[in-house]
Amino acid sequence: MDAAQPRRVFVTDFDGTFTRHDFYNLFLEQLYPADAPDQWAAFSADKITHFECLRNIYAHVPVGEEKLRAFVQQLYLLPEVPAAVARLKAAGWEVVVASAGSRWYIEQVLAAAGLNLPVHTNHGRIVDGRLLMELPTDSPFFHPHAGIDKAAVVRSFLDAGCEVAFAGDGITDIPPALLVPPRLRFATGFLARKLTERGEAFHSFTEWCQAAEVLLEK
Repeated sequence: MDAAQPRRVFVTDFDGTFTRHDFYNLFLEQLYPADAPDQWAAFSADKITHFECLRNIYAHVPVGEEKLRAFVQQLYLLPEVPAAVARLKAAGWEVVVASAGSRWYIEQVLAAAGLNLPVHTNHGRIVDGRLLMELPTDSPFFHPHAGIDKAAVVRSFLDAGCEVAFAGDGITDIPPALLVPPRLRFATGFLARKLTERGEAFHSFTEWCQAAEVLLEK
């Protein structure tokens, strides 16, 4: 790539975007008791933040580290993803992960796939058999609501003169998605529905590699 040209950066959400499944959804379905407090309802009513919602859910169940590590494998990263990342890099695209989830499981998934990517997310550790999420107050993109301000991540690259693409699927992905042009905007799930409601154009995808292929075609 010509040194005079701006860098290309593909900022991507992780759960349900980079991976097939979402850690939060799997945890709710398989581990969170049906009679436990409805944390999402509390978040939707603005009683707690997005970060507090996830932290409360994960800290509620003393699953144990061994079971949690086995559970992480269910997130499922397609075997084609590492090759797609390598092809993007060869084409001048840097892949950056921005997530409202937790570094504790994200880095496990990436390491298992042999991927070494920049990750902006919440901290996490196992305490008494529970996943304890912690705010990344040391991050330049820290925000108390979701831990990481994904829009700030995208904006930092835009301000540096980079061409930026974004992919996501959730509520925290709306602001960053709206910062990039439609031709570089990728959405699935909740994000796709909300962008459609707003009349915003985007590329739809079901697997992350589909978004990568669109960028490679460009």
